[in-house]
Amino acid sequence: MRINKFLAEQGIASRRGADEIVAEGRVTINGKTAKAGDDVSPDDTVMLDGKILSHKVKYEYYLLNKPKGCVCTANDEKTERPRKTVMDFLPAGAGRVFPVGRLDYDSEGLLILTNDGELAYRLTAPQSEIPKTYLVKVEGTLTPVQLNRLRSGVEIENGVVTKKCRVNVVETDKSYTKLHVVLTEGKNREIRRMFEAVGKPVVFLKRIKLGELTLSGLNRGECRRLSQEEVFYLKNL
Repeated sequence: MRINKFLAEQGIASRRGADEIVAEGRVTINGKTAKAGDDVSPDDTVMLDGKILSHKVKYEYYLLNKPKGCVCTANDEKTERPRKTVMDFLPAGAGRVFPVGRLDYDSEGLLILTNDGELAYRLTAPQSEIPKTYLVKVEGTLTPVQLNRLRSGVEIENGVVTKKCRVNVVETDKSYTKLHVVLTEGKNREIRRMFEAVGKPVVFLKRIKLGELTLSGLNRGECRRLSQEEVFYLKNL
């Protein structure tokens, strides 16, 4: 298998993050510095920062109800005043896992953490088009024109237009509107940028579903292992 996939399955990082680690020269295969695209077999000795990595991996899968005020990384890059990360909410004894996709610092809700790089890739690859449902709150009300723009796709930066999506109003009065938004892609801060594009900045954002997987029974900041049935479901989405 490719070196980036091997590192991802070790729970070191996502495939993209693994590519960066390899580019930094921190990985060796049989004593030689690894390069992007190198293949690894069970007979190879792979080392990261001088430590041997085992070819035997025990996969772990967690579901976190991410609260606001933490980042989706293993270590906060802002070293002057490190912020809480999603790793702080893992149960005692959890192995080395990484978050699948991201929720920004001010967003909350459903987040998968695992060391199964293949599953992580399937859940985040654009071609998978896995539906993710969000609860969104904005101030005031939205006009039919604004709603139709969101559903049809809006330009969020020069030449970048979002895909068509489902947007339904679930609660509203003159002071606020709550909506369910279902996306099948995952651009950076996509929902916030979509609503900004129609003049309605988001004041609350929570991912509530991944496919049909929900946060049922999990309070903010709580984390649990996924059941075998849930893992099977995610692998077959």
